[in-house]
Amino acid sequence: MTDLREVFNDLIRFEIEIWNAVESRLRAEFGLPLTHFEPMSVIARIPGCRVYDIAAELKITPGGASKLVDRIEASGYCRRLPNPDDRRSSLLELTLEGRRMLVKAGVVFDEELDRWLGSALPERALREFAATLTRLRAAHQDMAMEDSA
Repeated sequence: MTDLREVFNDLIRFEIEIWNAVESRLRAEFGLPLTHFEPMSVIARIPGCRVYDIAAELKITPGGASKLVDRIEASGYCRRLPNPDDRRSSLLELTLEGRRMLVKAGVVFDEELDRWLGSALPERALREFAATLTRLRAAHQDMAMEDSA
């Protein structure tokens, strides 16, 4: 029988190792923490992005997402705009400097992902791994919905 504690430990340790590698390169080359790159990617990907959207995408609290946006905004990479549909929230957009940074940092991000994942596994194994992670996340979301019902 598979030792689930061992699977957990391997998964978490690998996540920490890959996070640290990507973080190290982004900071060294751009002074950009990975905790800024991730929400900036969400802002770029979601039209009319709000703090709530970042929180939902990154599975963090809205308060935590708001603080992240404050820091990214202070660095000059994004700005808040009035939301014409809801005065209680703001729309987020990357500044020109933020878009440029995201493109440059995205190259490094992709290089590290390729180094840690793409070059380590054949394409078929990588697709299977991705599908397995998707199934695990979906199963957990289903359980969470049942628990809250």
